Amino acid sequence: MTQQTQQTHEPGSATTATTATTATTADVTTAAGPHAPGAHPADARPGTPDPRPAGHATAVPAVPAVSSVPTAPAARAALAPPFPPLAEPRPLGEHRVWPRTFHDRLTAPLPGLKALARFAREGAVRPGPDGLADIADIPQLPCAPAELPRPGTGTVAVTWAGHASWIVQVGGLTVLTDPVWSRRILGTPARITPVGVPWEALPPVDAVVISHNHYDHLDAPTLRRLPRATPVFVPAGLGGWFRRRRFTRVTELDWWEGAELSGVRFDFVPAHHWSKRTLTDTCHSLWGGWVLTAADGPRLYFAGDTGYGHWFTRIGRRYPGIDLALMPIGAYDPRWWLCDVHCDPEEAVQATLDVGASRMAPMHWGTFVLSAEPVLEPLTRVRSAWEKAGLARENLWDLPIGASGLLGPEADGPARPVTGAASAPAAPESAPR
Repeated sequence: MTQQTQQTHEPGSATTATTATTATTADVTTAAGPHAPGAHPADARPGTPDPRPAGHATAVPAVPAVSSVPTAPAARAALAPPFPPLAEPRPLGEHRVWPRTFHDRLTAPLPGLKALARFAREGAVRPGPDGLADIADIPQLPCAPAELPRPGTGTVAVTWAGHASWIVQVGGLTVLTDPVWSRRILGTPARITPVGVPWEALPPVDAVVISHNHYDHLDAPTLRRLPRATPVFVPAGLGGWFRRRRFTRVTELDWWEGAELSGVRFDFVPAHHWSKRTLTDTCHSLWGGWVLTAADGPRLYFAGDTGYGHWFTRIGRRYPGIDLALMPIGAYDPRWWLCDVHCDPEEAVQATLDVGASRMAPMHWGTFVLSAEPVLEPLTRVRSAWEKAGLARENLWDLPIGASGLLGPEADGPARPVTGAASAPAAPESAPR
């Protein structure tokens, strides 16, 4: 065990807050899946009830297939200005030199030998038989593939392809977030729902944003399908991975930095997570989320993969007027192991409030079985947490995989739910590996 000071790093900020933590530099083996967590004591948010009945698989009611809500970008002008002010956009494709490690950005220590031994002993990697029973009843899993919308000027469309993969149509661009179209990723069973949008149905991809390098967010077989001239926006330290694969327009950003492409601003923001892809590269690249803003449209926050913590409030101050937060709600059990790196549903709702977002679209559940909670539990818990927070039901965009939501002038009504159960999915699409 070593003592180290963790800094809440804010390039360009007038102040840097520091908090002392105890850290261990032991690496995490890949046996625990594509992203094993930090070493966690008790749940970081004590007192959060677990509404799951013991040994019970919960049936899920119908979910909205399309959400459409008008929004006024001009309303952001009436909010408090960004604090601190936004940095000037960085040049696209800029080659930069980064530190070898980003361990100083961790907000929780990585697991030590005792935590790894406990994890191996308890074996809580997958749900129990009752939790996995949900998978056998496939029609309950929300999956309703549909044609992609074609939004006009000033309208943002988001379509959930599954896990953390979204097709975001903003400012005339089609942007993919953490695209994973493969049937299987390293260390996990095959996906339990199909990709929501077939690759062949995508319009030309104008840009890709990557939150971090874990295998369920950075998928080499999917990225090989893209033209090598596709602009990609990645965390600091990850550009070399793309350049080695001959991508020619790679923009690496530090936290609180941004760049612009065709009038859309891409800002990289902090997350409570970490990075690792091989046995020797722990925290050698950064991790975070993205804020996408078009001059004539709504503002979108893609949280990537994150635990709950102080960064959400700071993101809300720096980027006021977020219209929609794409927020992870799954892969949280057991809490002692995962609480620092993955939000549970209740924390995801609180994080949405912290960033000041008007609406939330859950993600990071119902696609890959990465942890021990029952497959359908994240959806039932997030709905309960949203209701308990007294928030308007139409602002929870619990979309089925393959469904879309619209923000802007073309969105002229409230969320429209599907009548009856979500359609049963077909066999998952497979990407070559």
